Amino acid sequence: MAPTTASTGPVWDWAAGHGPVTGALSATTGALALATTGAATGMPAGWALAAGAAGAIGHTVTSIRDRLAARTIGMRAASWLLGAGWTTWAITTGPLTWTALGSLATLGVGIGAAARSTLLHEEARELESLAAAQRQVSRELSAERRAIAAEWVDRIQRVCGLTIRVLAVEMWPTGTGFTIDAELPAGGTTYDRIARESARLSADARLPHGCTASASQGIDQGRVLIDVTTVNVLAEEVTYPVDYGPLSLLTGIPWGLRTDGRQVPVYLREQCALVVGPTGSGKTNMVHTILAGFARTTDVLTWVIDLNAGSAGLPWVRPALTGNGQGMRPGVDWLASTHEEAALMLDAAVRIAKHRKMAYQDLMSKANTDLLPISAQIPQIEIVIDEGAEILTAMDRPSKLLATKILEVIRIARAMGIRTVLTALGATGSVLGNLMIRREGKVRVALTGGETEGMDLGKQFPGSRGLRVDQAPYKGSGFIGTPESPAGLFKSWRILPNQIRDIVAATSDRHPTLDTVSAKAAGPDYARRWDSARTAWIHNHTPTMAPTEPTQTGAGGGLNLSALRTTEAVVESEADRLAREFREQIDAQFATAPEPQETEPPAERPTAGGGLNLSALRDEDSAARSAALALLLAAGPEGTGASAIARGLAEEHGTSRQTVVGWLKTWTDDGTAVRVGTGTKARYVHHRHAPEA
Repeated sequence: MAPTTASTGPVWDWAAGHGPVTGALSATTGALALATTGAATGMPAGWALAAGAAGAIGHTVTSIRDRLAARTIGMRAASWLLGAGWTTWAITTGPLTWTALGSLATLGVGIGAAARSTLLHEEARELESLAAAQRQVSRELSAERRAIAAEWVDRIQRVCGLTIRVLAVEMWPTGTGFTIDAELPAGGTTYDRIARESARLSADARLPHGCTASASQGIDQGRVLIDVTTVNVLAEEVTYPVDYGPLSLLTGIPWGLRTDGRQVPVYLREQCALVVGPTGSGKTNMVHTILAGFARTTDVLTWVIDLNAGSAGLPWVRPALTGNGQGMRPGVDWLASTHEEAALMLDAAVRIAKHRKMAYQDLMSKANTDLLPISAQIPQIEIVIDEGAEILTAMDRPSKLLATKILEVIRIARAMGIRTVLTALGATGSVLGNLMIRREGKVRVALTGGETEGMDLGKQFPGSRGLRVDQAPYKGSGFIGTPESPAGLFKSWRILPNQIRDIVAATSDRHPTLDTVSAKAAGPDYARRWDSARTAWIHNHTPTMAPTEPTQTGAGGGLNLSALRTTEAVVESEADRLAREFREQIDAQFATAPEPQETEPPAERPTAGGGLNLSALRDEDSAARSAALALLLAAGPEGTGASAIARGLAEEHGTSRQTVVGWLKTWTDDGTAVRVGTGTKARYVHHRHAPEA
């Protein structure tokens, strides 16, 4: 019976099996009904006995097939025969006498009690059977582990000259290897006696290429853990996990996979990181993995410096800045592609670190710590500097100035939650020669890709033995070491461009904002980091070099300077455009008086040396743009659209709708206008009349 609480009332599950009580009740009521019907109709009493015998035989057969216990089989057969015997007797003598009914009730209670007893017995037998199966598996597994232990005891004795005692063998859940926990022999033997023989042990075990036998510290100094990889997980490309769930700086950020298939978490609250990888090793993809981890966190703001045209950070900001992601925040909080912008960023970081030290004294005192408590309200700033180690060793003056600022950030900002991730093309003495980098950059990654030049693993992972470049010959594979775990093989994830866009979209509302104290210290350099003038390089893809096609020379021959004049005109036009936009923003914000208009028509002004007069076009464009801004302001809180503005300018200026769309895009980017609505219902409102104004 399976009653429910549905609105239709209790529902009986007629397919359910009988228990001890319902089974006995069903048997007794069935026997009473059959006896009463048989007595009333004159049915021969032998028929009931024949039916009971058939039921007993049938249940015996099925019970034997189900491999039930003998007592269960006997109980079921006896129940059928006793019920059939009572029915036969009741048909002959009458079923409705007190004797008949009393004996039937007694029979039902007996059947129920016997059924309950046999049910408990069957459950016990089933549990015992399962336990026996588990014991069998354990015996088989123990036998496998004993064989592994004996094999490696002999191998370490043969290769290292040590006699160890294996305490446990743990099989990895991924099925790619196992770990041996062993006790070292007496006499002060240390684990590195085995660690330095990693290559010989791997060869003696005939492990596949890319698999290793590496030793590390055990639970105490007299124990050793030996990780043996039996499946090469470095050869295959592993894409970044599609789970873009939230992470925290304080609980670790995954950077890849160990050879046993487990993720490698890094803890960067106090540590800087150094990632080394030659061209073609997968370093750029590793940088994207790092940025993906930071984007998923709720307590980290990421700043990126990449003097190679900002290529490392561009995929993380373009979805938000190019108009494809309406309302989307960039995946990184600040991107610098030039020495000048990088200097502004690093100066802001220094000011933030110094101001936090003073402003958050009470908070640190309440928390009883000398480290600033990092949270979503006070986020850590991670500055990722692509090829930053090369900046530290460069000899040109701009790079030297940046190097000084980078080292100052590393030196003073640890406690205040500003750390760096530097990349380099090689693990060489010049890169790792700086004491500050070696001391603060304890999280280290070396992507080898099979490259041997400039990859001195001994310098990058001092004290680690048995690391060889040829152990990680695949792209995206290498070694990683952290203060929490010794250096070992790992595989970096592969992130595709569409994944970057997905991560930016999925984490847009998760990024923290810079706390008020830090934003005040960072000043306008930080507040205006996304101004159109400072991000124009992201949108402007027009080459400024002179055309390579041959041009007609002057009448007297000689050099053709028209290309230089063309380039100069482009530069001057861009400068004029930025100056004009600045004046318009000032006029709109503070209502300054317009510049005096010259009485002479622009078209009649003479130009030096004759030729075309382009100033008239610039003045006309400026007048049309000012008129468009006036129409936007006059539209009030209801706003207007590109088509309406173009119609208002058509008679006097003849400006096209496409030009107005470009102006509205620029005004939206620099904050002059606010876009309200989406699709065909989108309109633009001057920031004075914006809803939040």
